[in-house]
Amino acid sequence: MDETSELIQQRIKKLEALRKDGIDPYPNDFRATHTSKDLHEALDPLSDEELKSAEETFRLAGRIMAIRDFGKASFIHIQDRKGRIQVYLQKDTVGDEAFRLFKTFDIGDFIGLEGKVFRTKTRELTLQVQKFQLLVKSLRPLPEKWHGLTDIEARYRQRYLDLIANSRVKEIFLTRIMTIQKIRNFFIQRDFLEVETPMLHPIPGGATAKPFRTHHNALDMELYLRVAPELFLKRLVIGGLERIFEINRSFRNEGVSTLHNPEFTMLEFYQSYATYEEMMEMTEELLSSIVKEIHGGLRLNYQGEEIDFTPPWRRLFYKESLLEYGKVDPVILKEPSRAIELAKRLGLELRRGTSHGKVLDDLFKELVEPHLVQPTFITHYPTEVSPLSRRNGKDMDVVDRFELFIAGREIANGFSELNDPVDQRERFVRQLKERADEADAVLNLDEDFLRALEFGMPPTAGEGIGIDRWVMLLTDAPSIRDVIFFPLLRMEK
Repeated sequence: MDETSELIQQRIKKLEALRKDGIDPYPNDFRATHTSKDLHEALDPLSDEELKSAEETFRLAGRIMAIRDFGKASFIHIQDRKGRIQVYLQKDTVGDEAFRLFKTFDIGDFIGLEGKVFRTKTRELTLQVQKFQLLVKSLRPLPEKWHGLTDIEARYRQRYLDLIANSRVKEIFLTRIMTIQKIRNFFIQRDFLEVETPMLHPIPGGATAKPFRTHHNALDMELYLRVAPELFLKRLVIGGLERIFEINRSFRNEGVSTLHNPEFTMLEFYQSYATYEEMMEMTEELLSSIVKEIHGGLRLNYQGEEIDFTPPWRRLFYKESLLEYGKVDPVILKEPSRAIELAKRLGLELRRGTSHGKVLDDLFKELVEPHLVQPTFITHYPTEVSPLSRRNGKDMDVVDRFELFIAGREIANGFSELNDPVDQRERFVRQLKERADEADAVLNLDEDFLRALEFGMPPTAGEGIGIDRWVMLLTDAPSIRDVIFFPLLRMEK
């Protein structure tokens, strides 16, 4: 039997002994009146004399994180949702029987405490316990060296332990939660409505990613987890909801990497009578305000690189970026054969019949994206790779679209929406033909969306922002798995 198994058996025996003595090891009748943070904020500023004269009694609850035994007294540290605080239990104060009970407690147990506060000789604020109650008997010991675990997958798999032992991890997720709240408030203050659209789609749309398939038994029909909510959100715009947003979960049955998880969180928003240029301005305002509130200024460090979010951010035409950063020959922008030739030299995989626009996009990802460290809007994408975007009025080969890049990765994608139903149908048909030789490609035309578009969609601009990647930047996280509570992992063997 290994050491962990022995410790579990010891704790099970303690559990059985508690029950034999008539003590409920899992009660639910203790109510805390304060948190550790409440005590620190209210009492840390007090002088020793003021603290001694304070008569208030406090009730706290939390997990035991450390025990120092001094025979007839013990110091412990408890952790609650707001932090940690030191606790002092003395045999003479709580009584012999209660103190014997406490001696059976282990690190990891939950305890309810009542007492007054004093300051130790080392100046640490401490709760002197008058009464206490076991709230939960834990059966597994907490890992002693969780901070030093080299098996990062174990931390992702057992995120609950990661959150208990690592305050940095908890800070990352508190930042994520706060960020989503700020996004929601930002749009509500601008008269946007928060909506919900289906996660099960009869036809996957809004992006060309490979979907997850499932089957509905009662209706006997194939369904797909959504790759994007875009086409349903546009239906709502057609229905008269002119300003809407959704913080949504989407799913793509593709690779896993530091930037990709099969299940991810997106913000999508749409505003009628607006253009992609207004979307860029709104994005600057939204993201820079979040950086300022969380970091206290408009600069942050991400993986050793300082990023400046001071508006306005740079805007650069798509083709110009290939010339400036990719150093490509201008002829490549006009001659498909030359673009294909360069792509092959770079070792890029191209499918037979790949369009010129798609080849340029592959070159862009390889040659340009890694250089876009500071916030940069790349605009005027090729029409061939933008099937849902409005054509530019001056150049029909490009669309009124932008992508925002920060730290060498795409953070947002927005455009003036295509609302011409004839043009939209033609582009959908062309897209299906181009994907005809893809394995497992879903080649159904979304006739319901096209029908909705034929009723008329007002001039509209929309955008999607990747929440997970954005939180990575805010928290200096190197992997998307660091900002998702439970990233997808292989089953344990």
